[in-house]
Amino acid sequence: MAFFKKKTATEAEPMDLDSIMKKYDRESTTRVWEGVPKIVVTSILALFSLMCIYVTFFATWLDELRLTTFMAYIIFIGYMVFPAKRGTQRVNYMPWYDIVLMVLGTGAFLYFAFNAAAIVANYKITTLEVIVGVVGIVALVELCRRSVGLPIIIVAGVLLVYALAFGLHNPDFFKRITESVRILFYSKEGVLSTPVNVCSKYIVMFIIFGAFLERTGVADFFINIANSLVGRFSGGPAKVAVVASALEGMVSGSSVANTVGSGAVTIPLMKKTGYKPEFAAAAEASASTGGQIMPPIMGAAAFLMAETVGVPYSNIVVRAILPALLYFAGVFITVHLEAKKEGLRGLSKEELPRLIPLLKKSYLLLPLIVLIVLVGTSTRSIAYAAVIAIGVSIVVSLFNKENRITPKRIWEALAAGAQGMITVAVACGIAGIIAGLISVTGLAYMLFNGIVSVAGNHLIIALFLTMLCCIVLGMGVPTTANYCIMAATCAPILVQMGVPMLAAHFFVFYFGIVADLTPPVALAAYAGAAIAQANPMKTAITSTKLAIGAFIVPYVFALNPAMLFIGTNGVWDVILIVISSLIGIFGVSAALEGYILEHMAWYERIICIVGGLALIYPGLVTDLIGLALVGAVVAIQAIKRSKNNKAVA
Repeated sequence: MAFFKKKTATEAEPMDLDSIMKKYDRESTTRVWEGVPKIVVTSILALFSLMCIYVTFFATWLDELRLTTFMAYIIFIGYMVFPAKRGTQRVNYMPWYDIVLMVLGTGAFLYFAFNAAAIVANYKITTLEVIVGVVGIVALVELCRRSVGLPIIIVAGVLLVYALAFGLHNPDFFKRITESVRILFYSKEGVLSTPVNVCSKYIVMFIIFGAFLERTGVADFFINIANSLVGRFSGGPAKVAVVASALEGMVSGSSVANTVGSGAVTIPLMKKTGYKPEFAAAAEASASTGGQIMPPIMGAAAFLMAETVGVPYSNIVVRAILPALLYFAGVFITVHLEAKKEGLRGLSKEELPRLIPLLKKSYLLLPLIVLIVLVGTSTRSIAYAAVIAIGVSIVVSLFNKENRITPKRIWEALAAGAQGMITVAVACGIAGIIAGLISVTGLAYMLFNGIVSVAGNHLIIALFLTMLCCIVLGMGVPTTANYCIMAATCAPILVQMGVPMLAAHFFVFYFGIVADLTPPVALAAYAGAAIAQANPMKTAITSTKLAIGAFIVPYVFALNPAMLFIGTNGVWDVILIVISSLIGIFGVSAALEGYILEHMAWYERIICIVGGLALIYPGLVTDLIGLALVGAVVAIQAIKRSKNNKAVA
């Protein structure tokens, strides 16, 4: 199926989904291997997945040995998969300089692996070890440029320059370089810090699980179920996008991949039923980006958050449910109001899949259900839960002839899982470098002092300034690395201001994710715009409006952590917060949309925004004021509707 991107104001040329993915998602720009070389590369990737499973469950290696071996393999397969430049790739071709980088980078990490015990025991490093460390870091940075992109490298580069110029106080420049290499390459404060550790132990298992689950056909099942449930209602395709993206987000780790995957179906349908191209693209992008905050996977950041905060992974998953549902409720409300405002209809009965036959395929959800149950109840590790879920995925696929996972497809799934690990592991490695530099230079403390001095004792101002920092630092950065940066820089600020640690980490995580929708680096929005043949900047702005829930919900649980089940006085406390927040999101969404039952006058929109924000701020008085204001506008709208109906009659 062909889609289009804008060429000029009046001329367009075709763009297929593969081109869109390659343009906005670096993970999709890979070398082309065919024939015997393809078999060899696939086997190397699959063996890496098997090695990760073995090391996770059976190996008792020294941490430095385990992590350096893991990163050595990542460098090796990374250069094998990702070329230096985008664009058309020659089949079965790898230039000499890529081979050199691959060998030197892999060799650098293996040198550390073979000499791990001696290097750990000796605080100082030799000149040879400095050179080896520099080579390893350069190879990692170049692979990051190829597979992840420049934004995260720019952040790391600026911090490194600052550290060498001002952050490290040794007067000898060479000794400053030596100290930097020792910290960033040979200690657990740099590349081998918490992000890579968590990636090698837990995230890889869930990436492999995702590769197997994808082959069961569950993504098509999600879209068909969403179509069957909400496709017939006003503006049905947009609501399908919201519901399907919420379901896909449970197992996906990429907002761009979500946007292109489900958007290939939903965006043309939205345009067909009357949605403007920019709105259709924005609806899919905002819903798909919300998939990053949907448990249990949460873009793989849930594992990092559990390790950083020091709570069980199941704890993170449970606390993430209500905020995620409120976010999707906000997007759903806005697309509903847009449909009503434009008089859009849903899909016809003939265009919708039948629900009963679909329910017969609900066994496809069994791997996900098993995963969630094991994570919540088993005393074994979460990696164990992922492996069991992989086994269940293989079993359930046997009941579906079209998507049956044969031995060949098992091998392909293992290879796909390994390829999916590359970008996450590389991003985690660079995020570790960033966190190490922030720690060494004391920049986190300086940022804290700057925000606190501006905010004074006003938490709401500190939250707003922290939000801006998160959006800027998160632009163009993958989910896992995004959270690592936010956890190192912004979360401690809110903790010092009195926000509970878990609420602070959820706050910065949410606003780091929003960067995928916020101009100027709104990758998910731009990918959706390419499919819809829409203006990219208008799409990004509309996406930001649609995702208003992502801007509101974090303030709710930061100001009143009961939404995260922190310090609650009982279930009614949580219910009241959810209801008031939902009405508040409705008020703000309606004001931005300019419609409830009829088109809203300017003063109605202002009243609705004030009322919505009052409902979001915790407190009985503000809740009553907000409810009265939003209720008044709804009453005015009802009166208008009644008068218009009588006039028509």
